[in-house]
Amino acid sequence: MASSKVGSIGEYIREQRQRAKISVRQLAEATGVSNPYLSQIERGLRKPSAEILQQIAKGLRISAEVLYVQAGILEDREADTDVQTAIRADLLLTERQKQVLLDIYLSFAKENEAASNGREHADVGKEQVG
Repeated sequence: MASSKVGSIGEYIREQRQRAKISVRQLAEATGVSNPYLSQIERGLRKPSAEILQQIAKGLRISAEVLYVQAGILEDREADTDVQTAIRADLLLTERQKQVLLDIYLSFAKENEAASNGREHADVGKEQVG
């Protein structure tokens, strides 16, 4: 199972790099990680350390946490919605801006969930009375 995780982190890094429209060589320059080593990571031949993942995340301008989860270093929290994934992947936003947007989004989602649960409880109460 560990080997599938190694492959998936490499594939994920390659996807993110391609989305950012940068070459392996450009990513290597931005991260300080050698071009051959990055290539081996992307092909699933090497398992990067947390430190290397952090450098790669910085070079791709994505959250290191996302790479840690993908690599199996961190436990995944609840699965992200499409909106959360899009916010995290947006290259035009800073990490701070992404976090603020995610916080706002989650507060709206919790508010709507609470309102929905409140309506369900009210409907159950009506059924019991009627």
